[in-house]
Amino acid sequence: MNAVGGQDGSSVPDEEWERFLRESAQGAAGAPKEPSARAREVAGRLRDTPRARGVAGRLRDTSRARGVAGRLRDTREAPPVWRAHTPPRPRRRTARAVAGLLAVCALLLLALFPDRLLGWFDGDGATSGGAPLAAETARPDQAPAVEEARRPTLDEPFKGSPAARWASGTEGITVPAAKATGWMDQAEVSRALSRTRDFLAAANLDPAVLRGERPQTAIALINPHQSDVRKTLAAAFPAPGGKPPGAEDDPLLLFSRFDTRAVRLVGDDIRTRGRLSYEKGKDGALEVTADVTFVYPVTRAAADGEEEVVRTIVRRELVLSWDDPEQVETEPGTFSLLSYAVDITNGGCGRDADTGLLRPEFAAERSASADDGTPAVDPYDRSRPVDKSAGVSADGECGTVTRS
Repeated sequence: MNAVGGQDGSSVPDEEWERFLRESAQGAAGAPKEPSARAREVAGRLRDTPRARGVAGRLRDTSRARGVAGRLRDTREAPPVWRAHTPPRPRRRTARAVAGLLAVCALLLLALFPDRLLGWFDGDGATSGGAPLAAETARPDQAPAVEEARRPTLDEPFKGSPAARWASGTEGITVPAAKATGWMDQAEVSRALSRTRDFLAAANLDPAVLRGERPQTAIALINPHQSDVRKTLAAAFPAPGGKPPGAEDDPLLLFSRFDTRAVRLVGDDIRTRGRLSYEKGKDGALEVTADVTFVYPVTRAAADGEEEVVRTIVRRELVLSWDDPEQVETEPGTFSLLSYAVDITNGGCGRDADTGLLRPEFAAERSASADDGTPAVDPYDRSRPVDKSAGVSADGECGTVTRS
């Protein structure tokens, strides 16, 4: 192989020359490579992008030529992306926490003072006295809570009374489920319970009877062969010009009737609360017990610009016997009256007030001192037995009540 001369005329060995040619063709190890035009273009775009400036700065900082001082300086000028990110603000829960605290306080106050809080609202029913009461299925163990003293009005005649939460009319009289008892099967018991409630309505809710008329529908449900009761009814409703009824045959013992010359009912809403119960009686009869309180709001018949509203409260307890016609003389669809008791609040008092009609008193007519030495009673307290004195003391005067 020919030798190639150097600048000084010396020759280069063939082996060295071949190695030089091979490395020139393949590229020497460790020699820097020139980036392509595409790579330079992409790198330029990345440097111009704000989010990439931090990355580019870091790449520059790692070069050996600039050193540690350059890295620190570039980091301050363009922080890395993870350090430059602003975290979201934490959610503000102050308002939610305050609302929760207020709700807890409200529930606590409602549990401690339910009647006081419910009394803040005006109106009857679910507003003034709270939600309507559930049906009464047994004698309660205590009297209703004392309501805030509030004067009733023509628009809200039950304001300030437990009756604001009672049902109206026959809806307030609970009728139990019927089952075969004594001589009656289930259907007959159901019919007898329904007719018992009909009697209570005819005697205490019928508008004509409340105006003082004869309770013909109610009387028709009483066994006509029960001679003692028939005698009492005849004396209670004498013929025109006949002898007025006395205390023993006062129609108020069984029927609610008002003196319309003095008072009138406020609307047609009469609140009731009570229940029926039944059991097997004598000779297989169906014995039904009724215990019901009626609340009547009234005002003066002639208001004369004054519209004072008062309430008359009547609680009745009756025991009826639906007799087996094979054992007792009776008529179909009628009952025998075994016992009755009545407790009347603000219906008129005094020996000369036995007119067979309810005549409530208003503020100007009440005695200056209501304390007659007798214990005061709550006419809304259904946990106690019916006061069989009819709300009248031994001398014929009214007893003392805690509210009306």
